[in-house]
Amino acid sequence: MLDDNTQQLKYCLYARKSSESDERQAMSIDSQIKEMKALAQREGLLITDTKYESKSAKESGQRDTYNELLSGLKNGEFNAILTWAPDRLSRNAGDLGSIVDLMDQKKLLQIRTFSQTFGNNPNEKFLLMILCSQAKLENDNRGINVKRGIRAKCEMGWRPGTAPIGYINRSFSGVKDIIVDPDRGHIITELFEKAVKGWSGRQIKRWLDEIKFTNKSGKAVTLSQVYVILNNQFYYGEFEYPEGSGKVYQGAHEPLVSKALFEQIQDTRLIPLKAAWGTKNFAFKEIFKCGSCGASITAEEKFKHLLDGSINRHVYYRCTRKVDPECSEKFMNERDLKDQLLGFIAQNTEDIEITDELARKALAHTEVVEAALQIRGMDYGQLDPMTEYSTYVLMKGSYKEQGALVKGIKSRFVIRDRTLQTL
Repeated sequence: MLDDNTQQLKYCLYARKSSESDERQAMSIDSQIKEMKALAQREGLLITDTKYESKSAKESGQRDTYNELLSGLKNGEFNAILTWAPDRLSRNAGDLGSIVDLMDQKKLLQIRTFSQTFGNNPNEKFLLMILCSQAKLENDNRGINVKRGIRAKCEMGWRPGTAPIGYINRSFSGVKDIIVDPDRGHIITELFEKAVKGWSGRQIKRWLDEIKFTNKSGKAVTLSQVYVILNNQFYYGEFEYPEGSGKVYQGAHEPLVSKALFEQIQDTRLIPLKAAWGTKNFAFKEIFKCGSCGASITAEEKFKHLLDGSINRHVYYRCTRKVDPECSEKFMNERDLKDQLLGFIAQNTEDIEITDELARKALAHTEVVEAALQIRGMDYGQLDPMTEYSTYVLMKGSYKEQGALVKGIKSRFVIRDRTLQTL
């Protein structure tokens, strides 16, 4: 076998461009490929494969094409890399380590860039690691500087990002601020005034449609957007950033409502709070049908702010109104729904099939039965396994277990007049 100095070098040309802000000045993929192919032609380099991708290199192991490059080196498809610069290969310690390991294993004999060559020797590998580590340092420092800049902006009273409906972002003479939208600001103020008078979210939504009020995209405001507006403290002059962090800043923008009016709405109304994507879980969503129009039953949560600062969560099930938009079926509280389910199960234990494997296992464990007995305050002699297990699941089980239990009931249900009825 030829040694490292005489073995023929088979290059894989690798180009990468990230769409992230830290690489906006990086050369395009087409330009990288064009320049490196010209270099290969001038110097007689053998390119056996070309790989490229648009992906950030900040995190290790997240680039599919880069992983293919590593696999090709391990399998001997090529033994050298041709790329524009070291930071095209790695901007993190994990991917850099993979490259150096392959050099140590003599499966990667050379890395050729536009201006430098890195061979399998200590000095050149050390220089490669320094250059890639420098790219990582730039990434880390940039992230720190960005966070510092955002924090400073918040402390000055300017919320980062797009201003909510009723405000517009303005930039002049290098200064960015947020001002009241002259076309929408007064409407938002009137929206809050109607809410404090007792208008429901749907009434407000209908009013906005009647006056042809739209968001910044020119679309009608949805019901969920109405609730988001009513829960947004930005409108009385404060803002939380990042959302969910608990860090509240005093805004420098002009408030559209008073804090007293905003808090009055929160204290007197059950307004659905905005939740992070994927965090809302409901046990019985779309399991039941509406007894009036036949549409599916959906769920939503509402929160009540108490005087002691705590929040009570309430879950309600209602008709989706996809069959009849004017369906008059009312909301049903989840507590009432569970009580009616337990009443049905107690009288119809033969109608239940436990289809979830987890439920089958749990039913066999003594501690589950004991927990159910504690909930109901019953003696062991009064035990009915199916009823007690169902009580345990509906009171203490996960949403998944509760849904699986109800799906295992042979009978099908509808909700009519806030009552669970069998078909």
